[in-house]
Amino acid sequence: MELRGITKRFPGVVANHDIDITVRAGTVHAIVGENGAGKSTLMKTLFGMHKPDEGTIAVNGQQVTFSSPADAIAEGVGMVHQHFQLADNLTVTENVVLGMEPTSRGFLSFGAARTRIRELGRQYGLEVDPDALVEELGVGDRQRVEILKVLYRGARILILDEPTAVLVPQEVNELFGALRELKGQGLTVIFISHKLDEVLSVADAVTVIRGGTTVATIDPEVTSARQLAELMVGSELPSPATGESTVTDVDVLRVENLCLVSADGRSLLEGISFTIHKGEVLGIAGVEGNGQAELVEAVMGMRQAATGTVDLGGSDMSSWTTRRRREAGIGYIPEDRSRYGLLLDAPLWENRILGHQTERPNSKGLLIDAAGAKADAQRIVDEYDVRTPSIDVAASALSGGNQQKLIVGREMSGEPQLLIAAHPTRGVDVGAQAAIWDLLRAARSRGLAVLLVSADLDELIGLSDTLRVILRGRLVASADPATVTPEELGSAMTGAGAAA
Repeated sequence: MELRGITKRFPGVVANHDIDITVRAGTVHAIVGENGAGKSTLMKTLFGMHKPDEGTIAVNGQQVTFSSPADAIAEGVGMVHQHFQLADNLTVTENVVLGMEPTSRGFLSFGAARTRIRELGRQYGLEVDPDALVEELGVGDRQRVEILKVLYRGARILILDEPTAVLVPQEVNELFGALRELKGQGLTVIFISHKLDEVLSVADAVTVIRGGTTVATIDPEVTSARQLAELMVGSELPSPATGESTVTDVDVLRVENLCLVSADGRSLLEGISFTIHKGEVLGIAGVEGNGQAELVEAVMGMRQAATGTVDLGGSDMSSWTTRRRREAGIGYIPEDRSRYGLLLDAPLWENRILGHQTERPNSKGLLIDAAGAKADAQRIVDEYDVRTPSIDVAASALSGGNQQKLIVGREMSGEPQLLIAAHPTRGVDVGAQAAIWDLLRAARSRGLAVLLVSADLDELIGLSDTLRVILRGRLVASADPATVTPEELGSAMTGAGAAA
């Protein structure tokens, strides 16, 4: 694939400007850059989701014009999005063929599709049961299904957007093994990631995008993560290490024997007990789908526990509403900022109010105080370096990193006593990641208690004072962040070994 002079403009913004990239056949080509650097716009152009205003795209030496993803697929280009596009209530086979269902004499016929999925799995090291329900699969297997979807459609060029964001180290190694198998059989992979060490380990070439244009294509064999970070953002690769402990003996959050049951009677959490002290970060490590999301929702009052107690600062809040818990001093960074953290079509100042509409400076009595909310939104923009032309622009106009900084600023406002941070740096670049780590460290030193859930094991180990591992709804292991390795933690997360 060759890109020459690719430029894409939106009203008031030049997202891509004069981008040149050459991707050699049978290679893994990584594209890196800060949030807002133009990577997402470029990937959407490559997959036919919008047309460039200037420039050309060539596939296998032939110039092409993509008016839709269907055009890209017809040319052998497939894309695996960062957020999985799967229907949980369908089988692997049904998900893979969705939109191009096979029929025989007017009836659905999945036999040949199952056979083809098994063949592709064996061929590329992506084996998964074609008859398994997607909702029963782990994150690594779901990733395989997404790749099988594009391979089933005949893709020879695969665009992978942040494919390792939610994987543990063992699953990352399996994915990279599959990428090497794909490459070995002549397929081409375009790999977008913020994890620079992973980029350097798997890529044959790396293109850096900054400010909407390409600044360099480099050989990973002669480049370090530090040099790559400097090309991306002009600074060194950040570290999440927290330094000296600030943990006190003052209990902030105490959870005792918490059990949670689904509507259909399944056990989601069983016997969860832990304490977080003032100035302490408690990290929860686990493969997604093992109960960490349900734990966060139970502590926030979004789910009603079957048994157990949740105590905040000496008060039993087990029966409190989410609003009352918020007002008592709990900040909440949700795991999916687009779905749960922001109103994307609303301006930034209205998003400042979200979840805090009963609190000053957002309200006066029963009424919203728009002036107060606007003034405080501007304070957050300035204090947390949210890069935006105005607090009146829609949240959707911000890059992912700036959206996340807005949420962090909002949830830190009012000096909460407890912060629940679910994947606080997911999908943000190294610059925004470093800023968020600094904010969490500073708040911890002021006495903030933090419940941290993250799929980034380096982040968990670096920021946490205490580590617990959750597996199938139970806390199964503890680990010392000072000595545990990501590999040991990953083993405990999958039930293969102890982390302590």
